[in-house]
Amino acid sequence: MPKIVDPDERRRAVAEAVFRVVGREGLEQASLRNVAAEAGLAIGSVRHYFAGHTELMVFAMREMSGRLMARLTVHADRLLNPPTPLPPAERRETVVRMLAELLPLDDQRRAEVIVWLSFVAAARTRPELRTHADELYDGLLTLTTRILQGAHRDYRLHPNTDIPTEARRLCALIDGLALEAAFHPTRLDTPTMLTVLRTHLTTLTPLAK
Repeated sequence: MPKIVDPDERRRAVAEAVFRVVGREGLEQASLRNVAAEAGLAIGSVRHYFAGHTELMVFAMREMSGRLMARLTVHADRLLNPPTPLPPAERRETVVRMLAELLPLDDQRRAEVIVWLSFVAAARTRPELRTHADELYDGLLTLTTRILQGAHRDYRLHPNTDIPTEARRLCALIDGLALEAAFHPTRLDTPTMLTVLRTHLTTLTPLAK
């Protein structure tokens, strides 16, 4: 009896092969042939699930974006819909854990950041990838905005805090830390990244003692 293959599982396995090739050799080496070899498949098998290279790249980028947003949402739900109100210190630390999902703090997240930065760089000149790059940024901006709005409502921020500006500043901080740590890992280690992030949040929420 022929083996039954789950199409969604196979597509995700091919996307994982894309991530490995991109992380090791760069996006320009993630051809259908190289990805098929990485996945242990014939190139015809990859073409069975993806019409071409563009469709594969879009799927892989969407898969990565969805994975990151799912992890962010777990922490955001705890902040925005807690069964009981979180103490200020625990609330701020939950924000740290949420944003740290986007920082290269361990091998898994380091690999994800490198792959994501490769996709974002390619999206500058490839419109088919731009939408997905924008979606993750917009999702992060929406989450940080809602979290800062909640802190503002609870009187933990300065009354005159400019929420839209601070949300963008926080996103820019995460982008900067991720970029520097990905390209200069010996200059920015995990404790330093977390210290920078916690220090910034403390300046935003001085009333959350």
